[in-house]
Amino acid sequence: MTTTACVTADGLLRFRGETLRCAIGKGGISSAKQEGDGATPTGLLPLRRVLWRADRGPRPATTLPCEPIAPEDGWCDDPTHRDYNKAIRLPHPARHENLWREDAVYDVIAVLGWNDAPVQRGRGSAIFLHVARADLSPTEGCVALPERELRRVLAAGLMALEVVG
Repeated sequence: MTTTACVTADGLLRFRGETLRCAIGKGGISSAKQEGDGATPTGLLPLRRVLWRADRGPRPATTLPCEPIAPEDGWCDDPTHRDYNKAIRLPHPARHENLWREDAVYDVIAVLGWNDAPVQRGRGSAIFLHVARADLSPTEGCVALPERELRRVLAAGLMALEVVG
């Protein structure tokens, strides 16, 4: 059985014979991903680990490494800093995202293997599979599903996204 889902430019995620609506980056899908372009990168993006807000829901069912996030957790998106595209602790001197958000989009996050082996400055950071907004509005470059579907595909063994343009 396949453990890879296909994500298409028309905002569809296909996994194990099912087609789900998803959100992609406001910059569409790009084979030339750059920091800040709002695009979702093309390619095979393995799920590295899952993070979640334990104060807002149960641990996601997954075989991937899974850990709760805390108010001090962030992700460096500053291409000039040595911590670029890495999880960080806050406060942090470089530009970053706070993973502990007021809205629900980071209540469940699957960290995608993009620009991390090795990290290349400016090729994009913080590319996640995360919870979608209710209206499935575009992301800053991530892929997003409604929380129920996200939890369901993780429990069904999702291990990678193949993003195609």
